Amino acid sequence: MSRFVTCLWMDGQAEEAAEFYCSVFPNSRVISVDESPVDTPGPKAGEVLTVEFELDGRAFLALNGGPGVEYTDAISLEIRCADQDEIDHYWDGLLAGGGREVQCGWLIDRYGVRWQVAPESLYELWRSGDQAATARAFTVMMDMVRLDVATLEAAARGVS
Repeated sequence: MSRFVTCLWMDGQAEEAAEFYCSVFPNSRVISVDESPVDTPGPKAGEVLTVEFELDGRAFLALNGGPGVEYTDAISLEIRCADQDEIDHYWDGLLAGGGREVQCGWLIDRYGVRWQVAPESLYELWRSGDQAATARAFTVMMDMVRLDVATLEAAARGVS
């Protein structure tokens, strides 16, 4: 088991957020819902303080830490997808209920968490050593919002 757990700060929505994320990712589950033993700046004694959950086997903790803390673009969670169907699944799922599209495969979900939804093939291309193909695909990607695998692959081949 990994020692690393990604903690997501929430303002009273930890349980709702964990359930939402588990509905988007296959093989996911809420592990525990823990109440605060004392009054905190977030929840009061007896209210939900943390929710431990797994997204496709990766450990997360949603913390009802209180108001005033927002996410920035400096940290995001990336989902590397096998194909366009996976990109579309995660893109649509994470935007549901009030998310916002950004640019280049980035989005902000309704809880403010930043996500990158990218095809694994893009990383394979970048590591291929074909600098011209990589540059063409990257240039096209910079104008996209949701990434389109077919368009990226066509750009890499030099097809417009």
